Amino acid sequence: MMTKSKFMDNLVKQEKMHHLENMVANIENKFPLQDIVKKAMLSVDRELFVPQIFKHLSYSLDALPMQEKQWISSPLTVAKMTQYLEPTGKGRILEIGCGSGYQAAILSNVFDRVFTIERIESLLSEARGRFRKLRIMNINSKFDDGNRGWEAFAPFDRILYSASPEYIPNTIFEQLADGGILVAPVNNQGLQMITRFYKRNGKITEELIEQCEFVPVVEGTLVK
Repeated sequence: MMTKSKFMDNLVKQEKMHHLENMVANIENKFPLQDIVKKAMLSVDRELFVPQIFKHLSYSLDALPMQEKQWISSPLTVAKMTQYLEPTGKGRILEIGCGSGYQAAILSNVFDRVFTIERIESLLSEARGRFRKLRIMNINSKFDDGNRGWEAFAPFDRILYSASPEYIPNTIFEQLADGGILVAPVNNQGLQMITRFYKRNGKITEELIEQCEFVPVVEGTLVK
């Protein structure tokens, strides 16, 4: 016999799934999703990553403010950035700019291992707590300046910037595996453009995809 507590838990889960399905349907009205990305978007409880004051907006397609003047990206943007990486369900990815951890959680469903770096200690601490709560075991996180990358685990099959750099340092390109893809919202003549870089035979080519708006990459770390 089902207890009242378990019955209520099931109701909450059903309601959250209903909201997730509506969110993903709204995303697909604007940007058709590959199955692997769609399943990932349906697998992560977005509400857990949103500040309490904005819980009622958890499943909207809006970017939402967080602490330290940072933002949790719109789920539409997260879906796009994930799909632009051309995920195959395998491989290792480096994310520069962990933030709330939502993008990393999505990536954990489409890559074998995720390595994510955050320069603001308090944000990383909260993100790690969310990963533990969701029992995500394939995310490695690091408190550091993302401009340095994570050489100890390089090369990476994919690299994703979740903040906007003025340019991609050679150090980061060196950590991208040959045949790999890097996606970043690069500042281009005053406009941020989602740019996809391919590394083939040691050479880098780039493709401009679309205009966007991300917080800027900032050097150094912040203990707070």
